[in-house]
Amino acid sequence: MDVSNALLQKTIHRLRWPLLGGIGLLCLGWIGITHGEAIIGDPVQGANDPILGTKHDFNGLNERAGVAAMPGVAFSDYGNSCVYCHIPPEKATADGSAKGAIEGWNRFQPATNEYELYTSGYIDSPTHTPSPISLLCLSCHDGTMGVDMVVFKPGSFKTAEDTAMHMRINGADNTVSCGKCHNGRVAHDISIKHLGQDLRNDHPISMRYGGLPNGYRTEQFPNTTDVRFSSDPDFRRPHTAEGFENGVRLYDGKVECASCHNVHDPSKDLLLRANSDLLCQTCHTK
Repeated sequence: MDVSNALLQKTIHRLRWPLLGGIGLLCLGWIGITHGEAIIGDPVQGANDPILGTKHDFNGLNERAGVAAMPGVAFSDYGNSCVYCHIPPEKATADGSAKGAIEGWNRFQPATNEYELYTSGYIDSPTHTPSPISLLCLSCHDGTMGVDMVVFKPGSFKTAEDTAMHMRINGADNTVSCGKCHNGRVAHDISIKHLGQDLRNDHPISMRYGGLPNGYRTEQFPNTTDVRFSSDPDFRRPHTAEGFENGVRLYDGKVECASCHNVHDPSKDLLLRANSDLLCQTCHTK
């Protein structure tokens, strides 16, 4: 697929999903945990995870940001950094799907029929519904639900004392949207973080990666240099079934928000998995 320099720069700018998700969005303090497993341990006590203390760590965020006037008003502080995405250990065997959870995660599933995804005649396997790992990111960044709308709250959280407004990452000028204050005048503008549900001008997600062979199966990933390996010569062959050596990931053979972003690694701008000047060339041959 021929990508002009202008489109390349736009793509880099629009690659702004938080990588909160995915099989690759695991708390590093618990290596080996899959996306559907509960996190065992106390993330507050001694965990060595780069996400702790960042903007995606809501535990104690008000205090870190110096907001002392209205603590607990915008969102609920559950006292646990991981439960905003991951299932609490005491709920490891609970059926989140019965409560409307995104499969494998501690967030409610957005209305999937409302999304408009990027499509093109050049895409061999278009999709109209984001996969669960991308829904995790969108459940905050589409602006339809509060950032603290988790399925299972920690057992130590006192729900009866909760006074939060459960505000959304939304640029709207209303009392339940962060844009009420974060509008560029009262505070920094939040609009770039609000993706909305119209994703047609964003990089496509949840579609099969074009550099995989026809009949691809994760457990049968071929180790070959055969030029026929790729079903589309415009895409590079991944190094493994999980993706590329520079950290760009594939999930069940698909490109997701988490393919390019890693919320657990804030060391790079926009939480990118690779430097922005080389990110697109990881997959695209031109």
